[in-house]
Amino acid sequence: MKAFETFTGIVVPLDRPNVDTDAIIPKQYLKSIHRSGFGVNLFDDWRYLDPGKPGDDHSKRRINEDFILNKTRYRKAEILLARKNFGCGSSREHAVWALMDYGIRVVIAPSYADIFFSNAFKNGLLPIVLCEKVLDKLFQATFENEGYQLKVNLEDQTIATPEGEMLDFDIDQGYKTRLIQGLDEIGITLSHSEAIRAYEDRARHISPWLFQYET
Repeated sequence: MKAFETFTGIVVPLDRPNVDTDAIIPKQYLKSIHRSGFGVNLFDDWRYLDPGKPGDDHSKRRINEDFILNKTRYRKAEILLARKNFGCGSSREHAVWALMDYGIRVVIAPSYADIFFSNAFKNGLLPIVLCEKVLDKLFQATFENEGYQLKVNLEDQTIATPEGEMLDFDIDQGYKTRLIQGLDEIGITLSHSEAIRAYEDRARHISPWLFQYET
């Protein structure tokens, strides 16, 4: 998993509450267990005017020009502003994969569905919680200023605006360490490999019959 320290990106404002995981990545695209290839179908039902299915040439589908991500000024966005309860619905990890594969590294919202929030940290996506009053100001600034960017410093837990304002955010220290070190759950397990190996060696000595069928 790619480590996260500081990040500067163009902001896209998705001004809708209760965006669920089926809107983020529709169910028909969940057949793959690989983490790549989902970006083209991020917000699929909103980005395209005609329905799609796995295997389609999505470059030939009709684009919904009114959808925010399809507007030219936001097509290189890497920070997503969202409203309350973002990521509600099913527990599909593919929702985070789709955001990451599209290029989104940070989501800023007043609240998230619990499972989406946890999945985000496990895959290198930083979900930041800010109050609605502060978010209202960010939405307004993003709408009014093309190419509006924010700089996120995870170590300091701050967001710097182009106007010079510094916004603080809270984060669980365990999740913070994971992101800074670039560790997913497999990486965390492997960081304890010596202790695991020592435990297995002791177990083989104490209970050798448990390992008699090893190949």
